[in-house]
Amino acid sequence: MIEDWAIIDLQGDLKFEKVENSEDQLVGDLHFTKTGVPILIIGIHVLHGKEVTLEKPLFVLKKYHENVENDTLSEQHGTETKYTVMAIVRKKLLFRSRPKPIVTNVPKPC
Repeated sequence: MIEDWAIIDLQGDLKFEKVENSEDQLVGDLHFTKTGVPILIIGIHVLHGKEVTLEKPLFVLKKYHENVENDTLSEQHGTETKYTVMAIVRKKLLFRSRPKPIVTNVPKPC
């Protein structure tokens, strides 16, 4: 079964502290309101975005090599490069606005 993926489109740069295993790096939390508006929380900042359908879908491919047997008609030997479709990207989550700080109400000491 081919998965449906989405692209997250952010304006600006994300800066991280150095991490040994960057594959497990958490960027933020993605949530959706009841009306389907995407909300991205990164650290102490919140971004409100919108979902946009791509004009042309993108395909995520996985490349692999397959051994080719000796075929009497084509007489091919060695390996053949093939691709498998892993996912289709049909939409993107667009965050254009500047991040807003999340402010909590901290009581003042008496």
